[in-house]
This record gives sequence, structure tokens and C-alpha cells, in this order.
Amino acid sequence: MSNVVYWGTGRRKTSVARVRLVPGQGKITINDKDIEEYLDYETLRREVKSPLTITSTLNKYDVLARVHGGGSTGQSGALRHGIARALVKADGELKDTLKKAGFLTRDARMVERKKYGLKKARRAPQFSKR
Repeated sequence: MSNVVYWGTGRRKTSVARVRLVPGQGKITINDKDIEEYLDYETLRREVKSPLTITSTLNKYDVLARVHGGGSTGQSGALRHGIARALVKADGELKDTLKKAGFLTRDARMVERKKYGLKKARRAPQFSKR
């Protein structure tokens, strides 16, 4: 039982992240790239690390993740969700903390579809009286 792996699936918008938590030093690898290389913005990196930071397990686990679909914001949200779910499997005591922070809730907001006769989902063509 030396190499225990905890799995978690995270979703946000159209992104899906499959996250593995392995006991380690806190290295985060996304799609075989380091987090610094994969995510351009510090705010997104902070969002991904937030479940580990809030439970003070940042240097306890290595995160290995595969993420696809959507853009960088959706992917970082999916990673956060997946990491939080994997942490609950690793240690059930953390569930209350993560639930209170809202990391275990799947963000159900999706892009509204475009309707015919409109330019976007709700944007109508410009109206001209004459």
C-alpha cells in the first residue's frame, strides 16, 4: 500500500478533468506539462491550487491531471473541482471545509445557445425605424 492513488473527475462549462492525487511533494502536472507551462495566468493557477491551499495539503500530494474541452477558464475550474473530489476520497475529514468553500459543487452554468433571427443568444439585429 505504498503507492496509493486517489481519483477525481471535475467538470466546468465544456471541460472535463480527470485528476489523480498521489502522495508526493506538491508537483502539479496537467496534460504532461507543468502547471506554470500549461496555465498562462497566475489567477488560474491559484484557482487550481485553491482546494489544496484551503485544506493545507499543498505539499502532501502530487497532482496528475488530464483535461480536455473548453478554454483555460473552464479547464482550471474543472481541475479545481476534480482536485477537491479527489481530496475528499483521500481524506473524508476535508469534506466540510471543501463544501463550505463551494469546491464540491459542479458549476452548472453553460453557454446559452444562439437562436435563429438573432446575432447571438439574446442580441437582436439593430432596429431601424426608417
